[in-house]
Amino acid sequence: MITVHHLNNSRSQRILWLLEELGVPYEIVQYQRDAVTNLAPPELKAIHPLGKSPVVTDGDLTVAESGAVTEYLLRKYGKGRLMPKEDSAEYVDYLQWMHFAEGSAMLPLLLALYVGRLGDAGAPLHPRIFGEIANHLSYMENSVETGGYLLGSELSGADIMNSFVLEAAKARGLLAEYPKLLDLVTRLQARPAYQLALERGGPYAFA
Repeated sequence: MITVHHLNNSRSQRILWLLEELGVPYEIVQYQRDAVTNLAPPELKAIHPLGKSPVVTDGDLTVAESGAVTEYLLRKYGKGRLMPKEDSAEYVDYLQWMHFAEGSAMLPLLLALYVGRLGDAGAPLHPRIFGEIANHLSYMENSVETGGYLLGSELSGADIMNSFVLEAAKARGLLAEYPKLLDLVTRLQARPAYQLALERGGPYAFA
């Protein structure tokens, strides 16, 4: 049985969603952030030395990092779903979008969060940070066809990986100038599997 070590308000929510899309049975071990620090509890370090989520255990195997967990689950349980064939023209695009979420897009969003806590002291960094956010969102906006997904007309693991990027941007009011992305995140959140993952994983505060 797959076990998702699920931290509230974290990237592990999209792993629950992925498993619901695949229809793969799983169980959840819940962890709650510290009410003061907002950090993960130390109990997670007993599962993985970094003490972060998502972490998935599958028998004796432990897999950490959102992208690696997504790749592992799709390869082992996907049966060809939610990813193009490796010999297809779309596969390289799929890989790029899979790594784009954490490798490029999330960093400036996290910087905006942390630097924002500095108040006026962080103001000199805002133009560079928000310039990078706009650069990434514009790239995504120009890559999505109206009513489509990152790889065309079908949902893929790349959309699930990048959903956290879109949700974080939407929560901060950054998608107003990106109508296709706003439509995309709305459609992703309306999917039955997404809603089932929310029911099982608990409330999810995007901000």
